[in-house]
Amino acid sequence: MAVPREKPGPRNGPGDGGAETLLSVQDLTVRFPTADGTVDAVRGLTYTLAAHEVLGIVGESGSGKSASSLAVLGLLPPTARVAGTVTFRGRDVLGMRSGERRSLRGRRIAMIFQDPLAALNPVHTVGDQLVEAVRAHQAVSRKAARARAADMLDLVGLPRPEGSLGAYPHELSGGMRQRVLIAMAVINEPDVIIADEPTTALDVTVQAQILDTLIAVKDAVAAAIVLITHDLGVIAGMADRVLVMYAGRAVETGGTARVFASPRMPYTVGLLGSVPTPDSAGGQLWPIPGAPPSLIDLPEGCPFSPRCPLAADRCRQEEPRLVPADGRGHHVACHRWAEVAGRDVSADLFRGLRPGPTGGPG
Repeated sequence: MAVPREKPGPRNGPGDGGAETLLSVQDLTVRFPTADGTVDAVRGLTYTLAAHEVLGIVGESGSGKSASSLAVLGLLPPTARVAGTVTFRGRDVLGMRSGERRSLRGRRIAMIFQDPLAALNPVHTVGDQLVEAVRAHQAVSRKAARARAADMLDLVGLPRPEGSLGAYPHELSGGMRQRVLIAMAVINEPDVIIADEPTTALDVTVQAQILDTLIAVKDAVAAAIVLITHDLGVIAGMADRVLVMYAGRAVETGGTARVFASPRMPYTVGLLGSVPTPDSAGGQLWPIPGAPPSLIDLPEGCPFSPRCPLAADRCRQEEPRLVPADGRGHHVACHRWAEVAGRDVSADLFRGLRPGPTGGPG
């Protein structure tokens, strides 16, 4: 994976100037009570999203990526305990009444879900579902809404858009269904699009087409994107800024090119080193040993310390805060980040390490 070039465009990280802030998430926490204890799914997450920006959120499964975005939209189950501050254009989202939040969802903030076959209603045609999405937020006739739906299907590159309006989801391929979800997300021209793993289970060729479509549609409706993915290659090609999550927290954030060229958190180094690149063809990859921790009763210290080759006593006793790594919006949560600077992104930190008896480095 090539290191991304620095993209011109909005920057709105901590300490940066930039375009108008659309979405601000401050100290967001999400907790789920269970029979075994409380799951701290999101722990004090803070980020901002500027107009027209693409923010990539990455991390292993269970790191809190999707839970944080579902909390923003109010789509978590009633048992979830959400705290913190979420503002959209200065309005308090978490404090909104249910009716106000419903008017916000789909109109000003839209979401592209991970599984289009599950997200689309199997007993209604594509056209009926797109028409419903328009008329739920705009006082237009069914005829006008249907014309708008056809235009959106054409915009996302679906062949024969008029004919596709009468199709049921199961009659479309996976890539076509994903295009329908993108069309549904942007049909009301939202300001923010949250895309949760929008290319899961698609082959590489179709994935590239879908991502190109997403960027083209984003530009057409002048939206900003929060892109949630496991794929660092996708982030390299699309995101202006990246936020790396681990155990419910942000552990590194900054401009994508800057973070990928000089990661300061061992976890980020490990993620980058686990990705095949043209330079590593035929060579061995060095995955991060062990597994992410349980989010029930997390022990003291840095949650990554059992898997980290640089972990010291302080790391096991005190969880690091997110601090500036430079004066250009690059922040990191690591006590030993200065020692990581300049390390080879091929993950030489992890070379030769193997999981020990407890899942940490042996």
